Amino acid sequence: MSTHEPPVPMTSNEYATAFSRKALIYDAFGEDHPNLARMRQRVRSHVARHLASGARLLELNAGTGGDAAWFAERGHSVLATDLSPGMVAEIEAKMAGGNYGDRLQARRLSFTELDTLDAGLFDLVFSNMGGLNCIPDLAAVTRHLPDVLRPGGVATFVIMPPICPWEWGGFLRGDFRTPFRRLTLGGTRARVEGVAIMTYYFSPRRTIAAFGDRFERIGLESLSLFTPPADRKNFAHRFPRLFALLAHLDDWAAPRFPFNHWGDFFILSMRLRR
Repeated sequence: MSTHEPPVPMTSNEYATAFSRKALIYDAFGEDHPNLARMRQRVRSHVARHLASGARLLELNAGTGGDAAWFAERGHSVLATDLSPGMVAEIEAKMAGGNYGDRLQARRLSFTELDTLDAGLFDLVFSNMGGLNCIPDLAAVTRHLPDVLRPGGVATFVIMPPICPWEWGGFLRGDFRTPFRRLTLGGTRARVEGVAIMTYYFSPRRTIAAFGDRFERIGLESLSLFTPPADRKNFAHRFPRLFALLAHLDDWAAPRFPFNHWGDFFILSMRLRR
């Protein structure tokens, strides 16, 4: 996201339009992108630690379905949901071109409308790559989780926090705007494929609080703390040795406090108490 502007009220149609346009180029952007591939593998490995064989997953803001397809290929049943019709169309294209049987399904649904979902209980609810940063109050999602998770089920959210050390490095380049954009009260407006949308940033503490007392924390780690944000696609190709060093530092720091509270993203897993 780029070109940040003052906050304005948003509608779900604007988000759906923005990400439908993004759907047309999203998979291509991920090709030959070592850091994004590494980030996705880190998230998938984190999620897989909380899955038994043949688990049922509900993915929120599933995008083009890359993660959903990955888990379906490994024998899990995945219902991939997204507000954007363009993204859902991309998931359906993957379903048509793959051999998933009924293990991969798609549905157009906002993550704030889980109370309308009549699909039984899931072992894990999953949201990747900051999709939940599009709402000002995470409780609009978390309050419905006990209705879709089995007792003992897990919710794993990948969220953009207020503190991203790489962006604070902008001071060294004379950029005094980017380091503070995540700290803007009331959110920041960004442009996605020409459409202005609001983005909100949440600390792990604030995210955990949104789950309430019915959940307990079982995992927290940073994602892309020292390595650059995903929009720096060419960094790993231009500076392979430096990237390898930064990736090693990422792996070491990811689960450790206070590093697990910072980064381009953090990965948080919460378990619904039995």
